[in-house]
Amino acid sequence: MNGAAKGAIIGGVFLTMLGGAGYGVYALVGDAGASETKSAAGPSAPAKGTGPVSDKDAARTAAAFLAAWASGDARTAADLTNNPAAAQAAVGDYKTAAGVAKAVITPGAQTGATVTYSVAAEVTLAGVTKPLAYESKLTVVRGNTTGLPLVDWQPSVIHPELQKGDRLRGGTPDNPPVKAVDRNGKELTAEKYPSLRSVLDKLRATYGEKLGGTSGTELWIQPDSADAPKRSLLTLAEGTPGRIETVLDADVQEAAEKAVLKFPQASVVAVQPSTGNVLAIADHRGDGFPASISGARAPGSTMKIVTAAMLLDRGLVSADKVAECPADVSWEGRTFKNLKGFKLDNEPFSTSFAQSCNTAFIKQIKPVNDIGALPKEAREVFGIGVEWKVGVPTVDGKVPPATGPSAAAAYIGQGEVQMNPLTMASITATARTGVFRQPVVVKSSLDGRPLAKATRSMKPSVTAQLVRMMKLTATQGTARGAMASVGGSDKGAKTGSAEVDGAQNPDSWFTGFSGDVAAAAMVEGGGHGVDAAGPIVAAVLNAG
Repeated sequence: MNGAAKGAIIGGVFLTMLGGAGYGVYALVGDAGASETKSAAGPSAPAKGTGPVSDKDAARTAAAFLAAWASGDARTAADLTNNPAAAQAAVGDYKTAAGVAKAVITPGAQTGATVTYSVAAEVTLAGVTKPLAYESKLTVVRGNTTGLPLVDWQPSVIHPELQKGDRLRGGTPDNPPVKAVDRNGKELTAEKYPSLRSVLDKLRATYGEKLGGTSGTELWIQPDSADAPKRSLLTLAEGTPGRIETVLDADVQEAAEKAVLKFPQASVVAVQPSTGNVLAIADHRGDGFPASISGARAPGSTMKIVTAAMLLDRGLVSADKVAECPADVSWEGRTFKNLKGFKLDNEPFSTSFAQSCNTAFIKQIKPVNDIGALPKEAREVFGIGVEWKVGVPTVDGKVPPATGPSAAAAYIGQGEVQMNPLTMASITATARTGVFRQPVVVKSSLDGRPLAKATRSMKPSVTAQLVRMMKLTATQGTARGAMASVGGSDKGAKTGSAEVDGAQNPDSWFTGFSGDVAAAAMVEGGGHGVDAAGPIVAAVLNAG
């Protein structure tokens, strides 16, 4: 060995020390069921101090924590964090509950107080051993009361897919596995379609016991909530999966998976207007949250589809009738403006819709004179506000009654209005056909669950005008830049951007249809609808 590195085996832990920082390779050696733990022989943690944690102190603290974790010394590892109780339970569970018999933890790059590392583990359960490899990171902070450099405890320190309240568990899960197939019989796996991982987990939790399969041996993530499904990490012994037919389309799903990778925090859903069948669900997010079907954010001007339907339904506007579109308008003490202060003179309402004129919509609040008009249209025609039973848990849209400035904000998809790509894709599908068909991932005939129904269909004249205005938006309006790549003439769209308190950029929203496919996308902080969400929707529509 040279002077920069030295090795030792102390207490069952192999350490390769690199220079003064104490970085190296830490290996856990022992039986998964052993109750005895051995003290880490890694570098000692630095003493307390004040101010930001130095890179050197962060390195020493990380090294000491990783060595203690690797040795199975949960108490020592926990004391090196700012949440000892949670850390001790998680480190202890790593061996006793998750069945990790061996693990080699190798520190990687350090950026300031954040240290990355790779883990090469062996999981042994029911006499079967399989490898588990992954990468994660930790950050060292100054303890509020102790002044010591401490690992800022997060469940992801143990495994990157662990979220708050999650635990690693190994054994035989209650719900047997399922083999999900698309509408054409193609198998859908999380390996090929990563965005479907949470959907597949939810299908297993809901239907696993009903499909006649048998459980094997697995390592899984156990959520804190009883309503959340287990998330399988590693299969050690295969069970016998039950077969479940979904209405997803593997080709559209593949296109959606690729499309969302273009932007961080992106989500998209595709729906078949003639049936309500969900064709694709995709998310690209660092936190693993399925915002596509479980998110709840203001949809911006894509909501104008519903507002326009309500105004057309009441005869207050028509596609060919001139509608005022001033640069700004005030309502109940708040001023609303158009993007860059534009205005339209003597143009029909269809142009205001296509150019996304906020003021043309808000000026109609006084003639409507009914705070329940928008929620009523959303519920009775578009099925928003009625409980959906999609086949997997989802979050329904929300259009509550509003007064004052909030009422004006709701007309343009701000305020208290909340949607996600699933609900917006459904809104577009309803606009396309004039009939609300509740979206489903699996057909209701599988379990006999009741589907949501709208009170009434859209008037044919309203449907015709709405479709015409969406087509105008796609070819001559704010959506033309994204929709130009979508083939054919039977296409329509609506753009949106939604301001979010505290965010530097607005959320980007876009929804559109082409033939018998409707899709909606949202990119958090993505800016204008046509810039980020638009290309995602266009790619999905082309695949459909």
